Amino acid sequence: MQTFEFILISVLFMAIAALSVKIIRQYERAVLFRLGRLKGTRGPGIFVIIPFVDRIVKVDLRVRQLEVPKQTIITKDNISADVDAIIYYHVTDAGKAIVEVEDYEGATALISQTMLRDVLGQNELDIALSDRDSLNQKIQTLLETVTVPWGIHVDIVTIRDITLPENMLRAIARQAEAER
Repeated sequence: MQTFEFILISVLFMAIAALSVKIIRQYERAVLFRLGRLKGTRGPGIFVIIPFVDRIVKVDLRVRQLEVPKQTIITKDNISADVDAIIYYHVTDAGKAIVEVEDYEGATALISQTMLRDVLGQNELDIALSDRDSLNQKIQTLLETVTVPWGIHVDIVTIRDITLPENMLRAIARQAEAER
């Protein structure tokens, strides 16, 4: 009977030890919660938690890309165009990214769509087509004001494509032909 008890206690001890040791990769951080309260971030490397009391949420710190889906915008000169963009961002503070906003990836995607629409809507089509760099910078600056409190840094914003309706393309072609 003593052998059985010894084996049972040994297995139980090894199981608890296995649940206690956590390994976090170089590009991750673990947000540690103890009984539901934020206790800070850990990693990279090996650390020990209290099983059934502590809970960790892993956060990837690598640069991520976010494709802003094609959406129709109306420019300042009342021309509609389909626009899509790509945003590169990374988490700078894993604790804030988990605690300050429920879904930091989804929230970043939605605010990116809104900022893209707002900035392009405040400019004329000619500026949107010819001066994308300054518009990209303006969108990035506006995104930063929202995402920094979430622990997220926006690295690059790039307007990928601006597509005009077919009738607008024909009108521009006629105007260009007339100017020649």
